[in-house]
Amino acid sequence: MKKMVSVLGLLSLMLWSTTHANPAGWWKNAQMPAPPAAPQSQAPAAPAQQPAQAKVEKVMNKEEPVKILSGFNQLSRESVTCMSCHREKTPSIYDQWGHSKHFSANVGCYECHKADRSEKDAIMHKDFVISVIVSPKDCAQCHKSEVEEFDRSHHATAGDILGSLDNVLAEVVEGAPTLSGTSPITAMGCAACHGSIVRVNSDGSLDKSSWPNTGIGRINPDGSKGACTACHLRHNFSAAQAREPNACGRCHLGPDHPQKEIYEESAHGIAFRAHKDQMNLDSGKWIVGEDYTAAPTCATCHMSRTKDLPVTHDIGDRIAWNLRAPVSAKVDSKAIEKGKKVKPWLQRRKDMKNVCRACHGNNIVDAHFEQLDTFVVTFNDKFLIPAKKLYVAMLENGLRDKTKFNESVEWNYFYLWHHEGRRARHGAAMFAPDYVHWEGVFEVAHRFYIEMVPDIKEAIEKARHSGNTEGADKMEKLLNEILDSPMHRWFKGAKPPKA
Repeated sequence: MKKMVSVLGLLSLMLWSTTHANPAGWWKNAQMPAPPAAPQSQAPAAPAQQPAQAKVEKVMNKEEPVKILSGFNQLSRESVTCMSCHREKTPSIYDQWGHSKHFSANVGCYECHKADRSEKDAIMHKDFVISVIVSPKDCAQCHKSEVEEFDRSHHATAGDILGSLDNVLAEVVEGAPTLSGTSPITAMGCAACHGSIVRVNSDGSLDKSSWPNTGIGRINPDGSKGACTACHLRHNFSAAQAREPNACGRCHLGPDHPQKEIYEESAHGIAFRAHKDQMNLDSGKWIVGEDYTAAPTCATCHMSRTKDLPVTHDIGDRIAWNLRAPVSAKVDSKAIEKGKKVKPWLQRRKDMKNVCRACHGNNIVDAHFEQLDTFVVTFNDKFLIPAKKLYVAMLENGLRDKTKFNESVEWNYFYLWHHEGRRARHGAAMFAPDYVHWEGVFEVAHRFYIEMVPDIKEAIEKARHSGNTEGADKMEKLLNEILDSPMHRWFKGAKPPKA
């Protein structure tokens, strides 16, 4: 029988009972086994540490050895009962579970869906109290460290978009509250990736305005954040599938964050498509440079194991820059301002370089990140910081109002940083020259010089005619200071900095 390991590469091989000895498995046969006398509790295996794991622990300065999960000795009575019905009513779900590594560990429907009567979304289903939603809190019963890592990540906060500009667009500009008080644009667009606040009806059923939803930052009725099934699609919960670039491309694509398209343009993406059969995606440990060398995927760089680093479910653990914001900053800068202690950006960069060095030499690795850092700083100084200064000053000086997206300059500023600016920055980070230049900075330059500057000049004239002379003078002074600076003076016909 083919060895099966957990979705996270840590689940030990099971000692099969006679019930499961047939490789075909009772789950494909017509006759169900007699239910066992009683559900079996999960007994943790003795701490074990393989050589590769020991190396990881030494590097990460952890004293505790990696705990190997052992699963259950046999399928519980409750899950056997579930199977007797679901194999007929939902055969696809039954088949997916049967091919999963949960199956080999005797983790069934009830182990994941069981609920307490006090839970908000608890319902009676046949003879059992269950919850339709399996939240990270439920997954943490077996996958505690993975859930803790996820809780630290930016993914876990993706559902906190109420009041953001993105949410204003979906709720007000594009939509209306026609779906139980919310916009269907939000439910099927934004929330499908970011996650919804799941609403529960008085009878414990899930409100259709917020369910179904598997957004990465879903806010669950039990208070937990996230949906493990955003990446590990149910009911296979496959590690191989989660390692595919397409898994990330479900959300990370499009005009404002086209990481999937950027990856496909890069040499990494080209190599992956050409040599996918050499990627060993279903490997248990999946160490880059050891189990595969053909190409990296998104998971390789941001999550998966190297010879020196462990797997992490904190997606930003190896990222040094925030490339999403109106002005890019190091990822630890906000925490430092608030007096919080987080993993320093230099350590994150060191870890990312560790991934790169599985395939590349030091010169290549160091040169790329020097180019990237210089690009981000230059892009900030030339476009992002001046554009933000001008945009904020317009409001402060009465040249635009507080209503979102009702003036041309607001749309142009949003395009500049949110769409074109993100494309340029992510293109630079991920080796996509077309996204750096034509899809990125070229569009930003056009937006800044040919759209925003005329918008501001027009607003200055309107302010003067309406009697706001002081505001108009202040804006004109700021605009001229920016356009007369070394990086922008070419626009007025002066000589640019000499290359």
